[in-house]
Amino acid sequence: MPETSSVLNSLRDHLEKNLSHTQTEFSRIRAGKASTNMLDGVVVEYYGAPTPLAQLANVNTPDARTLAIQPWDKSLIKPIETAIINSNLGFAPQNDGEMIRINVPPLTEDRRKELVKMAKAEAEHGKVGIRNIRKDHMEKIKSMLKDGLAEDDARSAEDEIQKTVDGFIKKTDDLLAVKEKEIMTV
Repeated sequence: MPETSSVLNSLRDHLEKNLSHTQTEFSRIRAGKASTNMLDGVVVEYYGAPTPLAQLANVNTPDARTLAIQPWDKSLIKPIETAIINSNLGFAPQNDGEMIRINVPPLTEDRRKELVKMAKAEAEHGKVGIRNIRKDHMEKIKSMLKDGLAEDDARSAEDEIQKTVDGFIKKTDDLLAVKEKEIMTV
């Protein structure tokens, strides 16, 4: 089955990238305490170009409920503040002329449930990606079968693909369970 091993290696690579993307998306869903990841999606207009906040300022968490943004260029304080407000994260940035502070409010029960729904939707996106990757790799095996791959080798490769996919779906479900617990913990 040496010719199918490249397909299986490609499958694992694609599935790892998909799982990594799902983890990144989970990290953007806040779970009650301040995290610099919360601002990863904030883009600031800088000399006419959309620029990620992390490239324009130092972002840190002085305590569990506060984010501090220290721009390297003081003239960017107002544009950064505007970008945070426009990002619909639900934050009210406070500007003291030197830096921007964001007090992360504690989550209400309704907001926690909303965030769990968001996490479930993100997990489902990840699973759809996994199924699409499976479909692509199954088609590769089918085309190899037409090109002379033995039926037994094709069948065992398809079984291996399914087994690998099932493992990654379980990993995605496990990540979701951890994220749900994190969100619902008061």
